[in-house]
Amino acid sequence: MSTPIIEIKNVRKVYRMGDEKIVALDDMSLTIEPEEVCCLLGTSGSGKSTLLNMMAGLEKPTRGEVIIKKRHIEKMNEKQLAKFRQDNVGFVFQSYNLLATLTALENVSLPLIFKGIPRKVRERRATEMLEAVGLKDRLSHKPSQMSGGQQQRVSIARAFISNPEIVFADEPTGNLDTKTTFEVMDLITSMAKQHNQTLIIVTHDTEISGYADRTVHIRDGNIEKIIENKGVKMQGNQVESLV
Repeated sequence: MSTPIIEIKNVRKVYRMGDEKIVALDDMSLTIEPEEVCCLLGTSGSGKSTLLNMMAGLEKPTRGEVIIKKRHIEKMNEKQLAKFRQDNVGFVFQSYNLLATLTALENVSLPLIFKGIPRKVRERRATEMLEAVGLKDRLSHKPSQMSGGQQQRVSIARAFISNPEIVFADEPTGNLDTKTTFEVMDLITSMAKQHNQTLIIVTHDTEISGYADRTVHIRDGNIEKIIENKGVKMQGNQVESLV
């Protein structure tokens, strides 16, 4: 059996609001395998986004260990975390998080600027990524000139351009209609599989979980159950058996 790429060990996260303590994660443990598509499924307030933030190093646990690629990211400082994310992680957000003043090509190129890659190489790779997500004719368009689905495709191209080992997708279809939701999920999962990447999807939508190898059901800061989905894949709004 392969070594897990992500290990969550007895993680607890408590937020303090005045005198009140809110337990977002309650002694949670989870392992995610390399190249796995894992869905964290739960309602608003269940703790799923907090768990993703722990894995991404965006928040530190109150207690417990977060180990990615055998490194304890809960012990890293902000500079170390920034470098770790730059080298290993891509993000797809619900709200796209594109820079309004930049074109699609410039938005997708951004991660490569931080890696010190020359401009011509950046632009060539960004063009290839935008072509791969079906936006060959939108290279010079700014976010305001694109639909929500097109903006999310730009966000996906940006997440994958550095070929990260891990991609976190936080409610990636939350602002999209049903048809575009399935198109975007087909795109994200096929790209992750094609490049042998680990994909972690956070969602409240049970239909999205059909794209994952495993679905981790989260409720009140705890793992309620874990469902193996292997052999089943979503196609549009149909569930199709691969067995």
